[in-house]
Amino acid sequence: MENDQMPQNRRSVLCIAAGVAAATAVALLADERFDSPAAGPAGPSAAPALGGPQAGTVSTVRKSSAYRLQPMTAFAPARLARGTTPVRQQAFVRMPGLGRSMVLTFDDGPDPRWTPQILKTLRLHGVRAMFFVCGEMAVQNRDLLREMADDGHVVGNHSWSHPLLPELAPARVRDELGRTSEVIERTLGTPPLWYRAPYGAWDRHSFAIGAELGMEPVAWTIDTLDWCEPGTGSIVGRVMDGAEPGAIVLSHDAGGDRSQSVAALSRYLPKLLQAGYRIKVPTR
Repeated sequence: MENDQMPQNRRSVLCIAAGVAAATAVALLADERFDSPAAGPAGPSAAPALGGPQAGTVSTVRKSSAYRLQPMTAFAPARLARGTTPVRQQAFVRMPGLGRSMVLTFDDGPDPRWTPQILKTLRLHGVRAMFFVCGEMAVQNRDLLREMADDGHVVGNHSWSHPLLPELAPARVRDELGRTSEVIERTLGTPPLWYRAPYGAWDRHSFAIGAELGMEPVAWTIDTLDWCEPGTGSIVGRVMDGAEPGAIVLSHDAGGDRSQSVAALSRYLPKLLQAGYRIKVPTR
């Protein structure tokens, strides 16, 4: 799956704009303390617990978009979905847990070029992460889904073809999310419990349909901007500058050349561990 194919000048402009927007978003989040989604009419829902060990060819061209700059969480109707998963009004932008814990997430894969290298680094340090997979990639790389699960990583839903969900009719949203959940369940034996809207763009329909499928929405605290290939040092700097308890880090293991993402992980992960952070995954 290839994306972000654009002239270098345009890529640079978008990356600069992304950096400014992401910095503004972090400042707003710090002011408003959005630790967890707002509750529905049934009362507040507990934030997810964190878990995890402690550490010592379908090719789709996707255009880059300003929607990558920060998670967009439009409001959902105040009602509950069928079953026990509430319809959220906003996605989780952090995962509050015990002590100095953080969550690493990777989007758009699995990609046989980059995902195995990321899995190798995570395995080396004995930590678990979340992988939000696209169905069209997952169906071709079921072995990598199994490897993720065997290593204890959380496999989440990132839609089938990475569209802007708010631009789709509800039936199309259900198809995008439902088909991907089906591939994951058929491969791993259990459906995904978490999902991330492409570009962080949710609306009331995607919140409601995600809940119907039994999934909670996960956004991010730290956007590494690795999708625009800013340089390994820049990615490492963004993670370390934004590191804080409960932070969710957004990176990518597919969608383009992810060599910088792979190299950056091997640098910032040991730094986080040395700084006393525990890398965990949420549990429900």
